[in-house]
Amino acid sequence: AALYGPKLDFMAEDSIGRTHQVATIQLDFNLPERFDLTCVNEEGKKERIVMIHSAITGSLERATAVLLEHLEGKLPTWLSPTQVRVLSVSDSEASEVKKIASELKEAGVRAETDTSNETLGKKIRNGKGEKIPYILVVGKKEVGGNSVSVDRRDKGQLGSMTLGGFKEKILEEIKTRN
Repeated sequence: AALYGPKLDFMAEDSIGRTHQVATIQLDFNLPERFDLTCVNEEGKKERIVMIHSAITGSLERATAVLLEHLEGKLPTWLSPTQVRVLSVSDSEASEVKKIASELKEAGVRAETDTSNETLGKKIRNGKGEKIPYILVVGKKEVGGNSVSVDRRDKGQLGSMTLGGFKEKILEEIKTRN
């Protein structure tokens, strides 16, 4: 007797052409036999059941791994654990950077700061390497003009904008999941 019946595998291709099994459904005649699994049919008689195994997305971990692979680690802003990193050009902007991050957090944006003694170039490379959607740079010019210099992960420099304007932009992006 056959142990397993027909099987359906659902495959997905990621952004670089690799194939992943994302779901499977298969009939199993083996386990019902081994465990003597039965049900009572319409005629009141015991009848062997057929078990259906289904792993629609496998596991949460597997689904997450396939998603991360497909997106090349670049989660959309609404899903990204850190949506914005605010950087200081020098030590003198550290308090302003913390204030900006705090204001973004109060608005519901997942923001963090980098006020380390690293060069600005290294801070930006670190943020881009971590695939953070938005990098905000705050230097003397931005503090004086009550603005932020905005860098978008996939679009590059967006230039200077007011914090209010940036906040409005990112909240709309998160809300609409664009």
